[in-house]
Amino acid sequence: MKFKDFIKEKMILIIGTILALVSVGILLLAYNISILIRLYCVFIVAFVEALAILIEYKKKKVYYDQLIRNMEDLREKYLISEIIKTPNFIEGKILKDILQDTGKSMIENVNYYKNIQEDYKEYIEMWIHEVKIPIAASKLIIENHKNEITKSIDEELDKVENYTEQALFYARSNAVEKDYIINKTNLKEIVNGAILKNKTTLLNEKVSIELTNLKPEEIYTDSKWAIFIINQIIQNAIKYSKENEKRIEISSKEKNEKVILYIKDNGIGIKKGEITRVFERGFTGENGRIIGKKSTGIGLYLCKKLCDKLGLGIELNSEKDNGTEVRIIFPKNSYTNFK
Repeated sequence: MKFKDFIKEKMILIIGTILALVSVGILLLAYNISILIRLYCVFIVAFVEALAILIEYKKKKVYYDQLIRNMEDLREKYLISEIIKTPNFIEGKILKDILQDTGKSMIENVNYYKNIQEDYKEYIEMWIHEVKIPIAASKLIIENHKNEITKSIDEELDKVENYTEQALFYARSNAVEKDYIINKTNLKEIVNGAILKNKTTLLNEKVSIELTNLKPEEIYTDSKWAIFIINQIIQNAIKYSKENEKRIEISSKEKNEKVILYIKDNGIGIKKGEITRVFERGFTGENGRIIGKKSTGIGLYLCKKLCDKLGLGIELNSEKDNGTEVRIIFPKNSYTNFK
């Protein structure tokens, strides 16, 4: 709070006081009063008025400066009304009451939409679980009636199953902490679980999986979420593979109390200018617009979001026409930061 700004606010009062003192001085001329006494009276009134203005400025400056500092330090700005003290001047009390009412109204509004979102999320989860039943039944029918037509139907059902699973994890991605179980688990078992989910597609697309130096490292994570993340990366590798010699290499390495999982393919790769955007929601890039490889731009975005929530690292390197390598960094201890 600057003094000159405060004085500007008090300018009407100051001008009014000056005019009043001049008027009193003129009126006192009609009486036989010493000029020293007249000056003294004017001085006393001016001094008291100036002192009152300075005290008011000091009081308000301390309060508003503290308010600004609290706002700058506070992460959740809407909680400012909960930490500021009740001031001893009327404008400050009015301001605090307004902030408290505004904050209360905002919290009620946020809770209202939060409940709506939660209801929608629960419906989506319920719908996904329900739709899995006819998918599983259809696969069972196909298993008992194998031919070229049912084989094609089975491939399409695999895609539907993947999209429903992606939708389920997307719906839960904002509240991972409510749905995770962190345990010591085996990295190789997690990778094998993700490969098994893609068994049919890998065979149909004739993609070879090479597990080189993949050790059964002990890591701390939620196996269900980790399998989903690796599954998304493998599906991308399959989707953007080249026509001949389709290959995915998976390996691991221990480094500084962490285990790094490498998933490398020899596919069509990613343009240099697009690498920094691959984890953005909805970003498909040049590859996502290729006919027959239509992309939603959700897979890698979801992988990054879930890795951040689970305290995992994820990195990607790629070169156009020379494949892509994704690295997932797992902790080897039980301490994990959840965001």
